[in-house]
Amino acid sequence: MTHSAALDPTVRIDAETAADAAAVEAVVLAAFGPGRFAKTAERLREQAVAEAGFVAREDNRVIGSVRLWPIHIGETPALFLGPIAVEAGSRRAGLGGDLVAACVDHARASGASGVLLVGDSPYFSRFGFGPSPDVDLPGPVDRRRLLWLPLATASVSGPVRPIG
Repeated sequence: MTHSAALDPTVRIDAETAADAAAVEAVVLAAFGPGRFAKTAERLREQAVAEAGFVAREDNRVIGSVRLWPIHIGETPALFLGPIAVEAGSRRAGLGGDLVAACVDHARASGASGVLLVGDSPYFSRFGFGPSPDVDLPGPVDRRRLLWLPLATASVSGPVRPIG
């Protein structure tokens, strides 16, 4: 898989494999700590099976990760992105953006209606994400951070629930 020109040539973005599971968990735990298990988004992910995952590798070592999860928003099937995790020493290299771009490319290629995430609008707006005021993510969440990337469906509304 290609990567941005900003990256070191020893770093590449690949599809996650089953063999990456322990390394991905270690990167996510280091980035978010055990507090991630209390987050609403984590509750949703616990009830689903990832549709796709991508890793950043440096010399065959996993240094970043992101996954896409199948969900319904109301009656609309969609994808939920997250968590994005990059090792602390590699966070300024553009890897997070490259991981998001891999997810967006996958979502487009798969014909997904769109991608939902919980994140910072200034960061994710460059990928086309915008507010999703009519989406109801169960549990505590800052609604300003609930963002939608429209692909086949311009807008969505209703409760979010996992598929799987």
